[in-house]
Amino acid sequence: MKIKSADFVMSNSNVMKAPKDRIPEYAFIGRSNVGKSSLINMLMARKDLAKISGKPGKTQLINHFNINKEWFLVDLPGYGYAQISKKKRTIFQFFIENYFKEREQLVCTFVLIDSRHDPQKIDLEFMQFLSKNQIPFCIVFTKADKLGSSKINTQIVAYKKKLLQYWETLPTSFLTSSATGLGRDEFLSFIDGINQDVAKDFK
Repeated sequence: MKIKSADFVMSNSNVMKAPKDRIPEYAFIGRSNVGKSSLINMLMARKDLAKISGKPGKTQLINHFNINKEWFLVDLPGYGYAQISKKKRTIFQFFIENYFKEREQLVCTFVLIDSRHDPQKIDLEFMQFLSKNQIPFCIVFTKADKLGSSKINTQIVAYKKKLLQYWETLPTSFLTSSATGLGRDEFLSFIDGINQDVAKDFK
């Protein structure tokens, strides 16, 4: 897939006010500081489409971007950032949960995982929430350039072994690096394939 256009559409905290366009939608979410904004910018070949901040927890709204006039990329608030107030975390949880339960255009969610870390309880619980609500998702391992090839392979194998304690079949996963562009072609080809598969459902 070639990215011809990537346009910001809107930000909001109410899924009912999200764009009404009947086109496939892909959500990006993960723990704060997982490298979500950098990954989005790398995939879109843009430096500043998603705002990058040195302070985790910067994204606090549902952000819609129209890609190629064909599909939506949705940048969601990160979860698990301790320095955000308890009240805000509760609000985030409420509107993020509503988004996943109510958004009919959503065809796949990309759950971002920092490849340097062992499985975290909050990530596993979030994936279980998606499974329980029958929301298709993929795992995106980020920051692969931070580890050597041997270490990264060992880390990913260990992570998948942990996942098999919860799922009989592993979700599709991608190994990515915003710094080197690793995984970009595979990632965009995957989205292109889904868009073709679901095209008839959006007519």
